[in-house]
Amino acid sequence: MTKNQTKCGFVAIVGAPNAGKSTFLNKVVGQKVTIVTHKAQTTRSRITGIVLKNNTQIVFHDLPGIFDAHKTFDKAMVRTAWNALSDVDVGLVMIDVSKPLTAKAVNGMLQTLEKEQDEIDIPLILVLNKTDMVEKDQLLPVVKELNDRIRFEATFMVSAKTGKGCDDVIQWLSEHLPEGPWMYDEDDVSDLPAKLLAAEMTREKLFENLHQEIPYGATVQTDEIRFQDNGAISIDQVIFVRRDNHKAMVIGKGGQTLKRIGTKARKNLEEIFETRVHLNLLVRVNERWDQDPETYEMWGLDDS
Repeated sequence: MTKNQTKCGFVAIVGAPNAGKSTFLNKVVGQKVTIVTHKAQTTRSRITGIVLKNNTQIVFHDLPGIFDAHKTFDKAMVRTAWNALSDVDVGLVMIDVSKPLTAKAVNGMLQTLEKEQDEIDIPLILVLNKTDMVEKDQLLPVVKELNDRIRFEATFMVSAKTGKGCDDVIQWLSEHLPEGPWMYDEDDVSDLPAKLLAAEMTREKLFENLHQEIPYGATVQTDEIRFQDNGAISIDQVIFVRRDNHKAMVIGKGGQTLKRIGTKARKNLEEIFETRVHLNLLVRVNERWDQDPETYEMWGLDDS
């Protein structure tokens, strides 16, 4: 490749829920493009993050966590994650090494990869995350076991939270992705539509401020984004929940919970859009929001 030739490729990040996929993506992109919470199964769609390294544009897809799904909406998320491996250049398999490989979600994902690896015609790389939480002498047996089970082109040990080891992953990808024109502008960090990005930031605050299963039964829809003459942005959003009592919990006594969610989401959005944001939130009940074809289309999920 000559000095001025460019490279570009797509990388799917797959792993069990809470493996640290979203944290990794935000770290390597250098800013927040996908939500991160301490709860599993929060990523619902294919989130794109774009990284430039030398002459290479690396387009990451952060995908829903792979687990044993039973509900229709959950099955669509998992199907979307697996299907992503059919249209990318590299599959990045992320494993949380602070959990045993026998954990149900991790083992299930590994068993599927073992069974399907002959059908997967792209290179797979192994990224062991949260290595700062494990003694070094415990890592080598994990590396050996995983490489004995699945054919990986390379193995990396990282801490997505601190960024340690992440540059090594980016360097390898920059060297192995194919030559080709960049798919996005040099300053782009994500292709996520502004409405969906705004909705995701508010949904993150639902997970941070509500307990139990309420956030899993809720979604956020951005109805409108208006740009004002003074440079500020006004965003209208609806939080859909399945039950009346959930609506009451989201609003909280005297509207305090909704106010707290809105304040934190607004601050996050101001950092992303780099301007003042006016966020208007409504809460409505729709017990069948996850069965609406428009919801699947909005999230880019496979509803087949």
